[in-house]
Amino acid sequence: MEAFDVLGDPVRRRALELMSEGELASGAIAQVIQAEFLISQPAVSQHLRVLRDSGFVTMRPVGARRLYAVNPAPLMEVDMWLDQFRRFWDQRLDALEVELRRHHRAERERSDLPNQPTYASPHNEEHP
Repeated sequence: MEAFDVLGDPVRRRALELMSEGELASGAIAQVIQAEFLISQPAVSQHLRVLRDSGFVTMRPVGARRLYAVNPAPLMEVDMWLDQFRRFWDQRLDALEVELRRHHRAERERSDLPNQPTYASPHNEEHP
């Protein structure tokens, strides 16, 4: 199964998000996924199996429990593939950063002025 086929499913993406902080028992993952997606425990197990079979997660048995953890290698491959497209959003993010800095500078300048109105109405009653 291709990486984007695996990551294209919201249940599997959510399972990966849950494991992003560290190793989790399958029961803990299933509890959250079942509540959020209203699917059965066997369905959650199937999604975990897809993640494991595709290499996105590892599973380590500890007694009767199965502990799952993210395997970063396939995600790094996805990241490398996405790298060719970053220029499209980097330019927009740079532009957003410039606008946010302008806005913050204008806010600071306004807060430095004593009791200046921030909006001058064209229908000001003092100037008919």
